[in-house]
Amino acid sequence: MTEKKFQYHQIADHPSELAFNQQGIAVVEVKGKKICITRFGNEWFAFAYKCPHASGIMSEGYVDAVGNVVCPVHRYKFSLKNGRNTNGGGYYLKTYPVEVREEALFVAIPDGGLFGGL
Repeated sequence: MTEKKFQYHQIADHPSELAFNQQGIAVVEVKGKKICITRFGNEWFAFAYKCPHASGIMSEGYVDAVGNVVCPVHRYKFSLKNGRNTNGGGYYLKTYPVEVREEALFVAIPDGGLFGGL
């Protein structure tokens, strides 16, 4: 099995540049595709813009008290850490590594684009 390779892309010089909604989720564009970013506890998380179940817009959902992002359409819950559907279904929400360098935020995208790891 080959190891996935990632390319980091800067999304903000500082988190204050991001436009967070009332739920604390921002939408950014990386390589022409939208992804969501949020902070939970002291960590940053990036995840797919659309739910893998019914294509709900994940930025219109919210992050629950235990660190799951909840889809606004059918309330499917996905772990921010690994994208696993915590409701027990077989769906996975695509997640992306986030790094903080100085105060700048970077998101890692697999080589080949957002779907390069599929």
